[in-house]
Amino acid sequence: MTGATEPTAVFAAQRPRLFGLAYRMLGSAHDADDVLQDAWLRWSGADTAAVTNPAAWLTTTVTRLCLSRLTSAAARHETYPGPWLPEPVLTADRALSPDDTAAQRDSVSLALLLTLERLTPAERAVYVLREAFAYPHREIAQIVGVSEANARQLHTRARKRLAEGGDPAPAGPAGAGRAGWLRLVESFLAAARHGDLPALEALLAADVVAWADGGGRVTAARLPVRGRGRVATYLARTLGGARRVGHAVIAEVNGAPAVLGFAGDALVGVLEVEVDGGVVSGLRLHVNPDKLAHLAHQLSQRAGLRGRLSDGSA
Repeated sequence: MTGATEPTAVFAAQRPRLFGLAYRMLGSAHDADDVLQDAWLRWSGADTAAVTNPAAWLTTTVTRLCLSRLTSAAARHETYPGPWLPEPVLTADRALSPDDTAAQRDSVSLALLLTLERLTPAERAVYVLREAFAYPHREIAQIVGVSEANARQLHTRARKRLAEGGDPAPAGPAGAGRAGWLRLVESFLAAARHGDLPALEALLAADVVAWADGGGRVTAARLPVRGRGRVATYLARTLGGARRVGHAVIAEVNGAPAVLGFAGDALVGVLEVEVDGGVVSGLRLHVNPDKLAHLAHQLSQRAGLRGRLSDGSA
């Protein structure tokens, strides 16, 4: 390499892909940013002129930094106040990474990121590198620091463990199904905001489950709420009392439609609504302000969101 600024330019060009890798491995945009900062410090202090393949060098560095963090992250999740959910990120218009394909955007679904929590750090690294980025096993072995045979075994084991837990359900439809999803969510939010329990229950599956991630920062259920009646009552109390939420819009979050709640211009919540068979089968509510910071920053980089929902606040 030549030129004093070239290492900076090389890292900047690789950064979106590296962030996508770190986010998929960690399920945390904040931690992914920290990893990239550490990677930059190592890159800026390295003899970059001697690096023949900067992309491979940086991928290996980021992957191994993530492996170190995953072990401590598992312990943090066990002591997290209430359900731990991955940080939501915007994925419309390839906002997570300009190089993301449709398949790669599917690989950041909240359901899949939660399922990946079942894997060991090495299994998760191999799975993400293979399934999301299509690295060959030989290169994965070099990145992770194992033999090629071991890399293949880790990939097979990871896929088996994920299959045992069932395929993650999509949060919302694409294409023609989106209009029906929007109508259902419109009705769902209106019923919840007005405390209309009969109407709300009619929109919920019998075995619906609601998770809320407040992280101890804001009031949120510490345990999953299960069952149509309990979820309806919980939502009517939670959303009906949340008068600080002025309006809501639909945006693509982690590859699926989600509801963003605002108080003025401030993002105060993200609601992922899983729909199955024409009813709401699952809900994930993100209200921890720390976990909303990255998505809020993404929003600040956009001109604005369209598609305001009538949420009963008017």
